[in-house]
Amino acid sequence: MSASGLETAAVTVLKNGVDMDNKKRYTEALVCYREGLELLLNVMKGVADPEKKKHLRSKVEAYMARAEKLKVLIEEQKALGKYHEEIIIENDSTGHSYRSLFGRFLDEDVTTIEVEDPYIRSFHQCQNFLRFCELAVKSCCNLKTIQLTTSTDGSVRDQTQWLEMLRQNLQRYRINLIIEFSSTLHDRQIKLSSGWIIKIGRGLDYFKAPENKLSLGFFEMDFRPCHETTVNIFHTKDVKKSYA
Repeated sequence: MSASGLETAAVTVLKNGVDMDNKKRYTEALVCYREGLELLLNVMKGVADPEKKKHLRSKVEAYMARAEKLKVLIEEQKALGKYHEEIIIENDSTGHSYRSLFGRFLDEDVTTIEVEDPYIRSFHQCQNFLRFCELAVKSCCNLKTIQLTTSTDGSVRDQTQWLEMLRQNLQRYRINLIIEFSSTLHDRQIKLSSGWIIKIGRGLDYFKAPENKLSLGFFEMDFRPCHETTVNIFHTKDVKKSYA
C-alpha cells in the first residue's frame, strides 16, 4: 500500500474509533484506536518532512492518550460490574460477522464458553454454531470446554447427529463440547469464563440467506445481510458465581 493510501486507511480507522467512542462502545473503540495507531506509526516511518512528522506525532500521542484512558475506564467499569455496550444491527446491514461483532472478547483468557440458544436445530443453524466454534478455537488458545444448551425440534431428525459430529470433531482439537437440551430455554446468550456476556436478540441466527451459492457472503459472513437485532454486551465481576 502506498504512503498516502496507508495514511487514508489510518484516518478512516481512527475516525471509526472516535465514532464508537462517542457511542460508548468502548471495547470497539479501543480496537480501532490500536489498529489506527499501528497504521499511523507505519506512515511516520516513511515521512521525511519534519513538520509533517511533528504533526503526525502529535496525533499519535493524542490517540494513545485516549486509548490509555479507555483501557482504564473499561477496567474500572468491569471491576464495578457496570460495563455495558449496546449494538443495534439494522435490517439488511452487513459487516456483522461473529469475528466483527464479538471476536475481540475471544482471547487467551477464555477457557470455557457457554452458549444458550434454543435455535440450534436446523442445518443452517448448526452451521452457524460451527462457525462460532471455528472462531473460538482459532482465537482462544487456552479453550477447554464449550457448553451448548439448546432445544429440540421433532421435525428435525438429524439435529442430534449433526451436533454429535461436531462434538467428535472438536475432540481432535482437545475441546470438550457438552450438549444439553432444554424444553424451557428462551434466553440467547454467550458467556465467557473471562467474565464477558454477549446477549444477541436473535441468537447466532441473525444472518439472512445468501442470494445464491456464488454471491459474496456465502462464505465470508461480513458480506452477509442481517436481520434486525440488538446485541448487549456486559461484564460480570463475579465470574465464579456466573459459572456456578
